[in-house]
Amino acid sequence: MIKVFIAGATGWAGSELSKGVFNNKDMQLVGALSRTHKGKNLADVLDLGKSDIPIFGDIETALSETDFDVLVDYTRPEIGKKNIIATIQKGRSVVVGTSGLTNKDYEEIEKIALENNTSVLAVGNFAMTVVLLQKFSEMAAKYIPNFEIIDYTHEDKIDSPSGTARELAYRLSQIQKPTVHVSSEELVGQKESRGANLDGVQVHSIRLPGHVISIETIFGLKDEKLIIRHDSGAGAEPYVKGALLAIEKARTFTGLKRGLDTVMDF
Repeated sequence: MIKVFIAGATGWAGSELSKGVFNNKDMQLVGALSRTHKGKNLADVLDLGKSDIPIFGDIETALSETDFDVLVDYTRPEIGKKNIIATIQKGRSVVVGTSGLTNKDYEEIEKIALENNTSVLAVGNFAMTVVLLQKFSEMAAKYIPNFEIIDYTHEDKIDSPSGTARELAYRLSQIQKPTVHVSSEELVGQKESRGANLDGVQVHSIRLPGHVISIETIFGLKDEKLIIRHDSGAGAEPYVKGALLAIEKARTFTGLKRGLDTVMDF
């Protein structure tokens, strides 16, 4: 029985995951973090029956008063980093669903995880179609040296680019850096219109009503192009299955792994 604690348990994705963990026979939901519902019972907030699942307002109190095996963090980058570090310093494992953490953040997190002989599985986006997009894009990047990323989400998403786009750019950069046909010094006009350069990869973030979460990797060769795209709907259900798998695998290694596919069989 894996004891699970969820930070951001009453949010859009966290609430669905809370229900998924609660209904999983191999897991026990033992606590939650939510500043707006501090002191309440998560079972009452999410209508989970007569269970007692305390909601805390900060990770320090939760760590001192709750025994859990795995923290799943679904918060904001600055809060998530604090939660992750505090948890791994206590030797407990973490699954990261929070978007917006940087490569530098993960370097620091990996060092602390290794020092405390524990694990962090950073996923960001648990949807199986995103996992496949990442794998297919890595395959294509081995053969096509020209590619860029377009990141679409709703208008009020505060992190730009999304964690999914950041992770994809990082992973593709590990295959090869895309060809630069015109350098930033050679550009004429508004250089910002070419997007942000992440690990050598151009990333364009679009924030408009009507979008939920979508991401494209666009590859180009002379007289041909390849587009690999993921689109999500308005519900959080696609993320639950992947998150449950991540929780199951979180304690099977030491250090940091990035991407759900790193603990899957392909």
